[in-house]
Amino acid sequence: QVQLMESGGGLVQNGGSLRLSCAYSGNIFDSTVMAWYFQAPGKQREVVARIAPGRATDYADSVKGRFTASRDNAKSTLYLQMGSLKPEDTGVYYCHAELTSSGTLMEYWGEGAMVTVSS
Repeated sequence: QVQLMESGGGLVQNGGSLRLSCAYSGNIFDSTVMAWYFQAPGKQREVVARIAPGRATDYADSVKGRFTASRDNAKSTLYLQMGSLKPEDTGVYYCHAELTSSGTLMEYWGEGAMVTVSS
């Protein structure tokens, strides 16, 4: 069983910073691919940052240079450091893990953390 729980969301002013955390447990290993997704109001969920062991982290063009994703395996926590926040960054941020079992891709999601950037 995999559990993901985000924290750190809230209200921040335009240009401000915020750090999200995702505590994970269960069958997540150092080799598990994890990611942060973002869903703006009324829009589809999209990947923000994807961390694959042994590879550079992939970022969406909209957050490159502003957001940094990291992972602390010892603490079983995924982080998303967000800077130079803009009103269009307002929405729900989800933690995501993908595991493969017997050739089947299984995806797990946290409940999400709401971020509101005031203009």
